[in-house]
Amino acid sequence: MIWLAWRQFRAQTLVAAGALALLAIYLIYLGSEIRNFYDTRIANCTQQACYLARLDLRATYDDAISVMVVLLIAVPGLIGVFWGAPLVTQELEQRTDRLVWNQSVTRTKWLAVKLTVIGLASIAVAGLFSLLLTWSASRYDEVIGERFAALSFGSRNIVPIGYALFAFVLGTVVGMIVKRTLPAMAITLIIFAGLQLLIPTIVRQNLMPPVTDTVAVDANVLNSGVGMNLKEDNTFDIQGYTANGSWALEFSSPLYKADDTPYRGEDAKPCLIPDDREAGDACTTAQNLHFDYLHQPGHRYWTFQWIELSMFLGLSILLTAFGFFWLRRRS
Repeated sequence: MIWLAWRQFRAQTLVAAGALALLAIYLIYLGSEIRNFYDTRIANCTQQACYLARLDLRATYDDAISVMVVLLIAVPGLIGVFWGAPLVTQELEQRTDRLVWNQSVTRTKWLAVKLTVIGLASIAVAGLFSLLLTWSASRYDEVIGERFAALSFGSRNIVPIGYALFAFVLGTVVGMIVKRTLPAMAITLIIFAGLQLLIPTIVRQNLMPPVTDTVAVDANVLNSGVGMNLKEDNTFDIQGYTANGSWALEFSSPLYKADDTPYRGEDAKPCLIPDDREAGDACTTAQNLHFDYLHQPGHRYWTFQWIELSMFLGLSILLTAFGFFWLRRRS
């Protein structure tokens, strides 16, 4: 039965293997280029040079990495649509189910073997792609510091494995219920895409309670790409700060002086030096400003990865159990 499942699935396997080989060549090249940029421009840079190098790194490689990220995010959905949804519906539509399930192999064993073989293939495809992209973008992620960003988090390390397995099982179960290939493909895509939007925007940030730290405005903060926004009430917010690979849960935070009063427009006037940014930054630093930083710390990154992987593996197990129950009920 395993050999039969492999023979029926070998065309899809060969296509996936070929695509992974091409991606591997490109991602190894891209990772080598990023590492060379890092070694020559960033490894031993000073404050202002580091700021400019970060801007150049993003400008040079952001588009290439973004394309790979979107492609990897799409892979689990494609697996669910093209591998999962047709798994049972094609047997039903072609009426081969009556032949297959009336042989010595029971429908339960048939489903178990199919889910195992193609499920492992789904895990392998997503896992290898994620491994390649994680290595290729590792220096970029280290510098830019956006590992928790929605697309970055979902396209690195172990989480894509859970996405791929869940999407495949989801497609299979939806196909068993709907019994038509095209509607099953559409429903699978809608459900999976909905979860891909729901998890990073609402669920993920609440998996663990956030932390609030007080951050002093120093040269490192000012050279990290932040902006200072003067609001209508004549007080300043600091915008866009992210520390040490953490996940900033607020884009803007009010700025305060050493005595905890708001930093106002008139306080900033002495530091407005248009022709000398370093002098202006030194003046701002000397004012002893600070702000509250609400975030998920960087050291929780792997905890969040394991939690999310466990969530999708658990959902996959529940869907698999429901699939077997549905199949026996329809016997």
